[in-house]
Amino acid sequence: MTTRPFRFLAPVGDAPDLAALTAYAREAEAIGIDVLVTPDHLLPQYAPIPLLTAVAAVTERLRVGTFVLNVDLRHPAVLAQELATLAVLSGDRLEVGLGAGWNTPEYDAVGLVQDPLPTRVARLAEALDVLEGCFGPGPFSYAGEHFAIAGHDGHPKPARRPRLFLGGGGRRSLSLAARRADTVGLAPRPNDPFSYTAAGTEQKVGWIREAAGDRFGELELNAYPSGGPVLVTDDARGAAGHRAERLGLTVEEVLESPHVFIGSVAGLADKCVELRDRFGITSIMLDDLDAAAAVIERLR
Repeated sequence: MTTRPFRFLAPVGDAPDLAALTAYAREAEAIGIDVLVTPDHLLPQYAPIPLLTAVAAVTERLRVGTFVLNVDLRHPAVLAQELATLAVLSGDRLEVGLGAGWNTPEYDAVGLVQDPLPTRVARLAEALDVLEGCFGPGPFSYAGEHFAIAGHDGHPKPARRPRLFLGGGGRRSLSLAARRADTVGLAPRPNDPFSYTAAGTEQKVGWIREAAGDRFGELELNAYPSGGPVLVTDDARGAAGHRAERLGLTVEEVLESPHVFIGSVAGLADKCVELRDRFGITSIMLDDLDAAAAVIERLR
């Protein structure tokens, strides 16, 4: 059982303008959210780096993070400059979540070829190498299958390497995360009900432990409500029944899932403790600030 303290994440959500974004970010900071995060999609949303820059500018303690950047959308040397700039301007409050890309319609819409998953994961691994080189103290060269760098010196230089978040639902992605990341995100695999279950999570943690080796104890594990939004209710079983059919699970499996957060405030707080004690999960995203405030107050 880990004694690592909880860290709570919240998504930016649908902030329509700067005033709404400022109010939301300051509320998240005030209730004790540790990291405000945003995804990276070619959908009706703001671009992640400018959005997080705005959040950092109107807060003091709140960390900002990507959840997660698709490395297929940007050359890693260009991305490194953008991330390093945000890291410097935020006062070292940046957390970098990276992924191999998964949303096929986005690729199709802009004419990008979506390579098979093994190729995308290999490209992600090389992108990590390039980012580390750019964040390093001087010029570097790199010769990979997907990227070639010749004597490039990335600028600006962050005071320290931003905290790195990698995740996934399959063994290949989680093994890479176990070897390279600071935080490993446990995600369900698409169209795989077992991947949502506690047993599926135990399997994933086993893969991470095996790949991480001696560094497993240093890793932070993350869970987020991919099985539907956080719901505060005194009828947890009734609400879980509505999710069960959609997810292809039993009510018990839904309530036990690390990817579903349904229950009273006390029940949700107890669930966070159970996730920590059973799986070592201490990084938890809650997508409802009111619920998050109540849970954080109860736990802290």
